[in-house]
Amino acid sequence: MASAHETFWTNASFAFVGHSAKKGFPRISYGEAKKGGKKVFAVDPSVDRIDGDKTYPDLHSLPEKVDAAVLEVPREETLEAVRQVADAGIKNVWVHMNRDTPEALAFARERGLNILTGTCAVMYVAQGASYHSIHKWLNKFLGKY
Repeated sequence: MASAHETFWTNASFAFVGHSAKKGFPRISYGEAKKGGKKVFAVDPSVDRIDGDKTYPDLHSLPEKVDAAVLEVPREETLEAVRQVADAGIKNVWVHMNRDTPEALAFARERGLNILTGTCAVMYVAQGASYHSIHKWLNKFLGKY
């Protein structure tokens, strides 16, 4: 049976929220999901484009509603990002490992969001052989996937 983390990636469209100009994970997750055939939108007010694709300053600026949001923001921004996800009517949200806060988790539960935490999105969305695929294999072996 698939885990909740695996099932999350069966959604068709995603918003990737993060500071892609400063940190690699938002860009990597976005690119891997795109390569995997998912409909993706990058949300980053600090840049105009990611890998040639238009970015959006916030979730309300997206051209269409998405099924899920992947939050790869600093921990101090997580609660506000989860609020924006809820306000945008997105029910499925992934918070990058070590970025969740008790306040963000409580808010998500109050608003009925399906929130996932505790691991790296790249491990689930990456295609082919990489450091992340080794991490994925190891976690599966240890029963933590």
